Amino acid sequence: MRIMVTGAAGQLGSDVVEELTGRGHEVLPVDIAEMDITNPEETMRVITEAAPEAVIHCAAYTAVDAAESNEDLCRAINAGGTENVARACAAAGCRMMYISTDYVFDGEGTRPWEPDDARHPLSVYGATKCEGEMAVERLVEKFFIVRIAWIFGVRGKNFVKTMLRLGAEKEEISVVADQIGSPTYTRDLARLFADMIVTEHYGRYHATNEGFCSWYDFTCEIMRRANLPARIKPVTSDQYPTAAKRPHNSRMSKEKLTANGFDRLPPWQDALGRFLEELEG
Repeated sequence: MRIMVTGAAGQLGSDVVEELTGRGHEVLPVDIAEMDITNPEETMRVITEAAPEAVIHCAAYTAVDAAESNEDLCRAINAGGTENVARACAAAGCRMMYISTDYVFDGEGTRPWEPDDARHPLSVYGATKCEGEMAVERLVEKFFIVRIAWIFGVRGKNFVKTMLRLGAEKEEISVVADQIGSPTYTRDLARLFADMIVTEHYGRYHATNEGFCSWYDFTCEIMRRANLPARIKPVTSDQYPTAAKRPHNSRMSKEKLTANGFDRLPPWQDALGRFLEELEG
């Protein structure tokens, strides 16, 4: 299949490109140098000329806290940019996969979020990703919306790399213990996306590694596996204020993956082990 990947230089997009290439697809990797998604004419031209059969849209503004003071830029990329890609996909008659986030929900309760639950974002980042979802649903007939969370990969910055650095520098680290979710490895996501994009099982999905934990639990496991001596102190979200409000409940149901015949991702502990091995290798 001829597949374009936006955000191809990023933490997730680069793994998606590698996975698709390894499966023998004709991959068209684009990043801002090749296609500025905030420019509607350029986006239409690049996608029309490339004539892909599918676009996996990984490009996004993901600086969650910075988005609170850079709302226009965040919206231009996540909402406007996604709408531009969606319009071009509709014009080209190709399928589109939009990578979204748990931040479209308000994080209340403890029940895992279902793909069709009502969206109530708490932050600028979450609101703009929600607007992107709605643009895809409005404009594209053959779409996948895949919500992911708590991702880590070899390229780029992420929570695991930050904790590894802090664990080597500090005797004690304070980590939030009242936000629950699923740490998720970009390589596992890339395999799932490659499985999904060749099917016609369109719609909204959730995709994270199996199992739930807090950021505190996750950090304790990182320290244990990396043999770092730092003490981990659990704190509440109120004790660790951030510019953007985080959802307390980022548990997401993956039953729809099973219902449509897709393999679910391995447990997050397994994913973390493989990631650390890759990082060391």
